[in-house]
Amino acid sequence: MAVDLGPLAFIDLAYIGSPVRALLSASGDEFRKDAGRGQPGLHDDPTGNPKGSEWGNTHAVKLRLMPEITKSDIDFIADVLVETGKSEIMPRFRRLSSVDTRRKSSAFDVVTEADEAAEDAIIACLSQRFGGAAFVGEESVEKEPGLFGALGSAPLAFVIDPLDGTRNFSAGVPLFGLMIAAVSNGKVIAGVIHDPVGGVTAHAVLGNGATLVDPGGSLRALQVAGSVPLSEMEGIAGTNFLPEPLRSRVNSNLSKVGTTNWFRCAAHEYVLAASGHCHFLFYNKLMPWDHAAGWLLHQEAGGYSAHFDGEPYRANRMTGGLLCAPDHQTWLSLREALLSE
Repeated sequence: MAVDLGPLAFIDLAYIGSPVRALLSASGDEFRKDAGRGQPGLHDDPTGNPKGSEWGNTHAVKLRLMPEITKSDIDFIADVLVETGKSEIMPRFRRLSSVDTRRKSSAFDVVTEADEAAEDAIIACLSQRFGGAAFVGEESVEKEPGLFGALGSAPLAFVIDPLDGTRNFSAGVPLFGLMIAAVSNGKVIAGVIHDPVGGVTAHAVLGNGATLVDPGGSLRALQVAGSVPLSEMEGIAGTNFLPEPLRSRVNSNLSKVGTTNWFRCAAHEYVLAASGHCHFLFYNKLMPWDHAAGWLLHQEAGGYSAHFDGEPYRANRMTGGLLCAPDHQTWLSLREALLSE
């Protein structure tokens, strides 16, 4: 079966062993030509060794084809969020009645008519362009929890938060946003965040940096803040979902840094960090729609992040906390300062 490495896909070389990885890095065209001769890893190599030789028998290739998100795709996704903000979110802002809001899992987890209408609109638009993709929306998952499985296995899935900061929105506080992340086999490959109040959009593509687009269309590359001593750091820390006694310990340890805030809106918090306006982010509850897009934005703006145990962030991992910092050394210092007894 031929392996098509056309313009809509690329190979994630992290899943390919040496020496095949070196071959693919050096000559994708050679591999594309050979791949049609048999199963990946069992084809002739470009130096002429026949199929079934030591090359084919001992160096099987595990291919994980990943879709490429183009600039045109990013522009489309951003436009979807902008238009959804205009049509579904802002007309309902400060106009909700009591029947338009309901509680989900707790008093701190609410959903409004705006959340549901916005998610329906976003999925309808994305489906027209990305018909084969999976859609993992916050409100859809409440009705169909099995959708979570697509995050770890689907070649392309879109994680959608139609209204991040719902509690702010329902209280009339203008701190909320819309977020979409593109995920391939658990790996975040693109993210877009839109603020419908300020009209600002931030986006990132894996390996291509992070950008802020103002309402007039001007672009600015995003860059995280530089490292400073702990006592001078400004951070955002959401500790309310930590179990005791860890919650009390972290709250006490936060006195070691300069100052902390929490805006009840990850969309704004990630943009602040990626823009260099705060030094770190500390989260425990890791629903993918709250973090996937923002995590990539922060990474592509030059930041470093990992779960509390040091493992890289994955969109399909929802436990273990997440700490984002300007660099690895600062991350280590923050983890020690905030989590130590």
